[in-house]
Amino acid sequence: LQGKYHGNPMHIAVIISNCLREERRILAAASMPVQGPLEKSLQNSIVSERQRNVEHKVSAIKNSAQMTDQDVKYLEDLQEEFDFRYKTIQSLEQSDKNSALIKQEMLALQAMLNTLDYKRKEVLSKIGRVIHEIDMLMSNMLTEELLDWKRRQQIACIGGPLHGGLDQLQNCFTLLAESLFQVRRQLEKLDELLTRLTYDGDPIPVQRPQLLEKVNFLLYNLFRNSFVVERQPCMPTHPQRPMVLKTLIQFTVKLRLLIKLPELNYQIRVKATIDNNRRFVLCGTHVKAMNMDESANGSLSVEFRHLQPKEMKSSAGSKGNEGPHMVTEELHSISFETQVCLYGLTINLETSSLPVVMISNVSQLPNAWASIIWYNLSTNDPQNLSFFNNPPAATLSQLLEVLSWQFSSYVGRGLNSEQLNMLAEKLMGQQVSYNDYQLSWAKFCKEHLPGKSFTFWVWLEAILDLIKKHILPLWIDGYVMGFVSKEKERILLKDKTPGTFLLRFSESNLGGITFTWVDQLENGDVTFHSVEPYNKGRLSALPFADILRDYKVIMADNVPENPLKYLYPDIPKDKAFGKHYSCQPNEVSKPSDGGGKGYVPSVFIPVSKILNDSTDPHSPSDLLPMSPSVYAVLREHLSPTVIETAVCCKLFHS
Repeated sequence: LQGKYHGNPMHIAVIISNCLREERRILAAASMPVQGPLEKSLQNSIVSERQRNVEHKVSAIKNSAQMTDQDVKYLEDLQEEFDFRYKTIQSLEQSDKNSALIKQEMLALQAMLNTLDYKRKEVLSKIGRVIHEIDMLMSNMLTEELLDWKRRQQIACIGGPLHGGLDQLQNCFTLLAESLFQVRRQLEKLDELLTRLTYDGDPIPVQRPQLLEKVNFLLYNLFRNSFVVERQPCMPTHPQRPMVLKTLIQFTVKLRLLIKLPELNYQIRVKATIDNNRRFVLCGTHVKAMNMDESANGSLSVEFRHLQPKEMKSSAGSKGNEGPHMVTEELHSISFETQVCLYGLTINLETSSLPVVMISNVSQLPNAWASIIWYNLSTNDPQNLSFFNNPPAATLSQLLEVLSWQFSSYVGRGLNSEQLNMLAEKLMGQQVSYNDYQLSWAKFCKEHLPGKSFTFWVWLEAILDLIKKHILPLWIDGYVMGFVSKEKERILLKDKTPGTFLLRFSESNLGGITFTWVDQLENGDVTFHSVEPYNKGRLSALPFADILRDYKVIMADNVPENPLKYLYPDIPKDKAFGKHYSCQPNEVSKPSDGGGKGYVPSVFIPVSKILNDSTDPHSPSDLLPMSPSVYAVLREHLSPTVIETAVCCKLFHS
């Protein structure tokens, strides 16, 4: 590893990140009850059957081409024998040519010429069949296989299952190219035989030019289709947000030629450019040679690692006139071109990345990523740069599946059907059957949620950021219900044991998480309490698991106590979160006898006050510095009323 990646540690970091991402996706998928419509379409049994058929046909074509080689060799040997016997007769004196023996030899030569004619026609017919089989395979199944792979790549880029199959495609493309070059050599051999012997009705001068033209045409098409973007443009700093590129920040992109021939190693130089609107240019090393040494599987590929987009000065002045959505909805394309010179053929190759979005500030990343999601969800057109002039609606069921992928790929656990139902209701504003519902781009990313100052996507992206930075282990363990409405949480909690609580994301605050617990009044009525959502600022000061462990409420005339007993439905709190506590309560340092510079160690304990006659949710207090030992001493010397008064003053002043 050190020898291979010593000069580029970021490259091995990206590889490891992709591996870990796939592991997280597999684990997340295992917990999901059903596959979504997109993933089902990618794993269609018909597609798998076609893959096997393609491999079988390619193998059969290769065998046919090799068998034809033997036929051409037999034809060459037969013609050499005919040539030798014919020249022998020609060298005889005229008197000898009239003998009965010579006349018999002439009849034998005529029979041999008839056999030559038959064999020439047979070889040309076999070559024609091989060419026809290759043509049919390339026009139908192989083209479909390549398009399917490109579609799978699109889906993988927006969080779906990592795509495979490129090695199998490379094997098919390479075998077909080898077969076509083999046929081309056979036609050259026939041309060589033609120069040594021809006759009236000879099929070679009639059929060979047409066959050669068809072979060259198929080679041109095969090479053009074999030049693909193996890994789409991506900033190494944001491996899970490909196709979003920040100006003056390096990105990587990898290309591959699916025709792997040793003669091409280090012979193909690839040039990278950006679309020709002259607003951006590419800086860095933008011309590199393809080789078989950099890839682990020995494929003929090239990876650009030091490209960075730069905005031209002439367009920078007008950028202020564009709205924030115009910036992140403007699509661009990274293009690549090269030339292959092989066996007398010169073939120009071109390919392009999927559309990318350029940003100038990292704050534009969420909306830019939304554009990438919407594009690759909605279309398999690899180059529709005007897509957002009139963006089509998306099927809600497919969009929800992609949203689940954002969680499985980014934070290690996807969404279950109940969580997806809540998102559907939030998008639609009511409970609907969303299987065939069409959702607009504006509803997803541009229009504010009812009564809110932010869009649905901004709200969801803030939750992803909250999970990633502050509650990732709890989310992966499945202890954060997260997406549940206030109405639904009360239905879930009302029949549960007092002290049962659940965790949900705030619908009114960006990037906030709260918990609600159920309690029972003296008259038997059920009541619910929710704390003010914790945001990233407060969670940076105190881990969320510690908040759940140490949280206290003060009821009128009672001492502070922790109301959180069971995580919904009935999991003891410490069993669920114990392994995530930063330290156990009994491990907190006790006051030393004059040591430790004379200070009493302290911890933060979140405290809320709830009045007996209140049934509405209340906000938590600020976090109060108080060690468990000091709190125990206070309880010994002060009455609950005095403690409550002190806490209330703190709450009031804060």
